[in-house]
Amino acid sequence: MPAQNSQNAQNALPAQSPVTLLGLGLMGSALASALLKAGHPTTVWNRTAAKTGPLVAQGATPAATAKDAVRAAPLVIVCLTTNDDVRGLLEPEAAHLKGRTLVNLTNGTPVQARELADWAAAHGIAYIDGGIMAVPQMIGAPGAYILYSGTDEAAYATHRPTLEALAATKWVGGDPGDAALYDLSLLTGMYGMVMGVVQAYALIGSAGVPARAFAPLLREWVNAMTDGLVPGMAEALDSGQHLTDVSSLGINQAALPNFLTAYAQAGVSDELFRPLQGLLDRAIAEGHAADGLSRLTTLLKQAQGVGSKQDQGAASTQG
Repeated sequence: MPAQNSQNAQNALPAQSPVTLLGLGLMGSALASALLKAGHPTTVWNRTAAKTGPLVAQGATPAATAKDAVRAAPLVIVCLTTNDDVRGLLEPEAAHLKGRTLVNLTNGTPVQARELADWAAAHGIAYIDGGIMAVPQMIGAPGAYILYSGTDEAAYATHRPTLEALAATKWVGGDPGDAALYDLSLLTGMYGMVMGVVQAYALIGSAGVPARAFAPLLREWVNAMTDGLVPGMAEALDSGQHLTDVSSLGINQAALPNFLTAYAQAGVSDELFRPLQGLLDRAIAEGHAADGLSRLTTLLKQAQGVGSKQDQGAASTQG
């Protein structure tokens, strides 16, 4: 059940409403700085009090305790290292959070987000989970966005003008775990790309080719491939039509040993790419040789038993 705390004071917030920011690591400090630049009275707190100094110089109000910080504003944003840290910090302050909106921008899993939402609802706290799709230097600038989800969309609507000082906002669903699910899925795509780039630089570098000389070719190639691959694979998955006239799984299975051999001959580890061989072998054994790479997604779901949001959340927690 949504927390019933969209009180009159929150429904009529001033244009530059006060905010509390808990956690002043690299990202938390960037978030607080963006709020201050947008003119929001901002109270900050961190376990290491010295980290408040640069923000106080920008106009922030330091809080001596987490309790003082929570009581300073109707909107409390928390950005810590883990969701365990969030629970440890906020559980003693539940009574002081009652009637306020808590926005959790700490990276976590869908299951953790749902658990925090349940805890918040039980204490009369409006809970919004968020996933930051940016590095600290992008906060408050074009190109950054933050995903939000939760059962209390009214609280999100109330505080959206304030949240937009941080980055563009994207509401992704009424399940508190939706933002974390989207966040981890997007980051998965990024890390997959990073692993390919890392491996490419290792291989080309084994021949003494400077990374700077290779970078323009690699960037052009990766951009060209992802431009077609991402929407093309989405269409194949949603339609269930995996046949391809581009590059079949049979062709990829036959080609992959060349990559692994080349890595070995160049003295480059194949630990990032070796698992792909097993997945391709399974795809062929199950009769998918003529299908495109999109078929591998269905094999991953089969392997993990993933078929619902709840399953996806559980898989994230285990993985």
